[in-house]
Amino acid sequence: MKFDPMRPIWLQVLQEIETGIATGARSPGEKLPGGREMAVQYGINPNTAARVYQELERAGLCETRRGMGTYVTGDAERIGALRTELAQEAVREFMNKLTALGVSRGEAAGMILKGEEKDA
Repeated sequence: MKFDPMRPIWLQVLQEIETGIATGARSPGEKLPGGREMAVQYGINPNTAARVYQELERAGLCETRRGMGTYVTGDAERIGALRTELAQEAVREFMNKLTALGVSRGEAAGMILKGEEKDA
């Protein structure tokens, strides 16, 4: 993973794992790598990996089972809510970029529909 130097590393790793959970790339109940393993995998400090897990747990996206490891939540409602949150965030970012370009909401909607027609 290539890190953006303008954003905290722990947040970038957190967002990558959240995206994996939301898209199903990380299945409900799947065991996540241990903290040291995650640190090696991403090339980050073990304390940074620990922070990622703390934040995931705080958000209800994973659970730590003592002596067994950390697992993706099995809560389908929570995963669905995460997917919705990430989609809404993507729409906000998209609209902010279009607004900066002077594109109205109506024009943006038309562009999206036109793009969908080409995909069909």
